[in-house]
Amino acid sequence: MRKPLVKSAALLSFGLVIFPAWADLKPQWELGVGVAGIDFPVYRGADERKSYLLPVPYVQYHGDVVQVDRERMRGLLFRRDLVEMDISINGSVPVKSNDTAERYGMPDIDPILEIGPSVNVHLYFDEKRRTNLDLRLPLRAAISTDFSSVSFRGWLFQPSLNLDFRNMKQSGWNLGFVAGLLYADQRYHQYFYDVAPQYATATRPAYTAGGGYSGSQYIAALSKRFPRYWVGGFMKWDDLEGAAFMGSPLVTRGRAFSAGFAVSWILSTSDKMVEVSDD
Repeated sequence: MRKPLVKSAALLSFGLVIFPAWADLKPQWELGVGVAGIDFPVYRGADERKSYLLPVPYVQYHGDVVQVDRERMRGLLFRRDLVEMDISINGSVPVKSNDTAERYGMPDIDPILEIGPSVNVHLYFDEKRRTNLDLRLPLRAAISTDFSSVSFRGWLFQPSLNLDFRNMKQSGWNLGFVAGLLYADQRYHQYFYDVAPQYATATRPAYTAGGGYSGSQYIAALSKRFPRYWVGGFMKWDDLEGAAFMGSPLVTRGRAFSAGFAVSWILSTSDKMVEVSDD
C-alpha cells in the first residue's frame, strides 16, 4: 500500500502554487466543555476493543508562538510561507494485560506521551487558504509512566499527507483527510510486541520485535463551529501489513477501524480579536 501513497505525494506536489497568506479575525481564546465518544483497538494489532464516553475540555488559543485548537497544540519554532516547524504531540492509552487474551499474565502497558518536532511543508493552498495540502514530518520521542516513574520507550517517525477543505461552499463545515506511514525504532516496538521468555506459553512463543516500518493509517474527519457549540467526528483505518512486528504472537489483527465524535459547548470567548491564518 506504500506505492500508491508515494505516487500520490509525487503527483500532488507538482501542483505547488504560491499565494499570499489569508487571515481571518477570530477571538484570541475560547473555553468550553463537551463530551466525546471513541471506539478503537486496545493497542494496534489487538482483537479486543475499548469504547469510551467521557467529558473533554474545549480550548482554543491563537498566540504568536503557542497555538491550541481542536486538532493539536502547536509551539511554532520556525515559520515561513511554505515551511514551518512546530511541536507534535500524540499518545496512547494504558492497557490492562489481563483484559486481553494475547497479553494475559504479561506486564500492563502504561500510558504513553509522544512529543517532538515536526517539519510541515505547504505543498498547495488556494488564495484564501481554504484548501490546504501539507506534508508533515514529525519525529517524536515516546515516554511512558505508571505515575511513580517515567521511562523512555523509543522514537517514532510519522510522515503524512494532510488535505483540508475549510468552510466548504461557505457552509462552515470543515473536511480533512490524512494518509500516512509509521516508522519506529526497535525499543518502541519491543515495548508493545515483545514476549520475554518468562511470559512464553504453548500458544504464545517468545518473540523479539525489530525496528522499522509500522504500517499505515488513513483518517477522515468532519467538523463545524456553530455560534455557541462545536461538533466533529472522525474515522480511521489502520493497516499493519508489512510491519516489522507482524510476526509477534501479540498481533492477531492486521487491519482495524476506529471512529469517534465530540460535541463541545463554548462557554467563554476573548474580547480581543486576532488574525488567524488557516494553514
